[in-house]
Amino acid sequence: MGNLLPSGDFDEARVSTDTAFAEMRAAPRFTLLIRAAKVSMPGGEFLCVIRDASETGLSARIFHPLPVARDTVVELQNGDRYSVEVVWQNDERVGFRFHAPADVAAIIDCPSEFARRPVRINLTAPAEIETPECAQHATIQDISQQGARVACPGGFAIDQRVKLRAAGLRDIHAKVRWRREGTCGLVFEDTLQFGELARIARDLQARDSATRS
Repeated sequence: MGNLLPSGDFDEARVSTDTAFAEMRAAPRFTLLIRAAKVSMPGGEFLCVIRDASETGLSARIFHPLPVARDTVVELQNGDRYSVEVVWQNDERVGFRFHAPADVAAIIDCPSEFARRPVRINLTAPAEIETPECAQHATIQDISQQGARVACPGGFAIDQRVKLRAAGLRDIHAKVRWRREGTCGLVFEDTLQFGELARIARDLQARDSATRS
């Protein structure tokens, strides 16, 4: 069902994981066609697609290996958050166990007072915003398939066309949608594919972590 995660205490991890398998298999599972979500942990935020869930846990499609971390949260598109533990993962799938029984109907329905928003990855990544006249240093603060929030010293006109550039990110043409207190919102002219965004988010956070260390 996937590779066990490494642990300093192998016997304890093995017993805990075997118990998790038994619990997750025993609970009724509901197959989901697709449910976009993100995994938040001390190592960063990473995209996933929930494929099935029960009151004890869920499994999801991943686009790269997840770091090993104890404090892990799965967040749905409507902002609902579930504290979980990673019990197994392989190249393309990961299994989570909830720390407390979950409402499966709420996970499937993903109710929200607002239109379902795109999943945004919060991060810190150096970048440039380029126009035909100049290029300014900026910092990406969050990114989604449709756009990004960036901090930048200079002002841009609403609807001004710009190019966003960063290591680990292909050059993206965008328009300025809003400005607020040293930040601006960019709307991408071409929507990123979900898997592409997942790998971009991983690379941007890995570069930031390497720079800080």
